[in-house]
Amino acid sequence: MKANGNTVQEILNNVPEDRKEAFNKLHNIIVKNLPKGFEAAISYGGLGYVVPHSIYPSGYHCNPKEPLPFSGISSQKNSINLYHMGIYSNPKLFDWFVSEYPKHSKQKLDMGKSCIRFKKMNEIPFNLIGELMQKMSVSEWINIYENNMKK
Repeated sequence: MKANGNTVQEILNNVPEDRKEAFNKLHNIIVKNLPKGFEAAISYGGLGYVVPHSIYPSGYHCNPKEPLPFSGISSQKNSINLYHMGIYSNPKLFDWFVSEYPKHSKQKLDMGKSCIRFKKMNEIPFNLIGELMQKMSVSEWINIYENNMKK
């Protein structure tokens, strides 16, 4: 689902009212905990957290004009979704997150390969998401990305 807006602030302003507080809080937690080098940006029409071209000039292999994506959030029909490529590409990080999640939320973990769906806005484990964002540096993400591209 394409976000409603052409800037980070427009996307944040245009989230449906019943989700705006939770969505904005999630964005703020992510930005507060992003390691140095990542930045909030428009990524594939949505709100993303990327490695900018100033750090990784090659950009994303699917579209080198796009910065290298790392994470993102979106407001979907039935949920707020968090996308995190570190979870998808690093089994240790995935295992850590899956084991920590029940300590932070009463809701069953609803997760795809890199997508975590939050259907109850009052059950988003904001502190856990903050910890997750701190778990991978820009250089670690670039190394994982490049190693997987060689395969």
